[in-house]
Amino acid sequence: MPTDSDQIELSEHELREIAGYAAECARRTLAIFEQSLPADSRPRDAVDAAQAFAVGGRRTAALRQDAWAAYRAAREAVPPAAADAARAASHAAAAAYLHPKASAHQVKHILGAAAHASRAEELASGADPCVTAGTLDWACRHAPPAVGVVLGRLPPAPSGGGRVGELLRVLDAALRA
Repeated sequence: MPTDSDQIELSEHELREIAGYAAECARRTLAIFEQSLPADSRPRDAVDAAQAFAVGGRRTAALRQDAWAAYRAAREAVPPAAADAARAASHAAAAAYLHPKASAHQVKHILGAAAHASRAEELASGADPCVTAGTLDWACRHAPPAVGVVLGRLPPAPSGGGRVGELLRVLDAALRA
């Protein structure tokens, strides 16, 4: 099992696949955010920036700024579902900055968008367990090979993190299986 101080291999192709996956997961919940704050484009900008990186764009300061802007939008969002949708967008843009370190924290960079998107859909549905299960199933079925391969180089998802942490660990276990 790798330790937090170990370095892992991480190709640019894998990084782009992970960012594209994160963008897809977050894009599913943009409408949840936009219903509450239709004039706030920060989460959509972050998802679009992550997708642009995934298809060959450069990893720039603007991409990192879009991630932080979506994070700020999450902090300003009042409905919890909208906040998690914005966090998913923030994690999507931040996925481009996954570090080649064997740290459990890096699992959050890979699966944070999917976990927050799952939570946003769960909250928006009134905590319908069928919606949550469907969202998690979708996230597992749409994960590109690089997600499972890179997760296999990392320790398991860390403990804690409340409900989003639980969803993160469910996804992590499923994608490693």
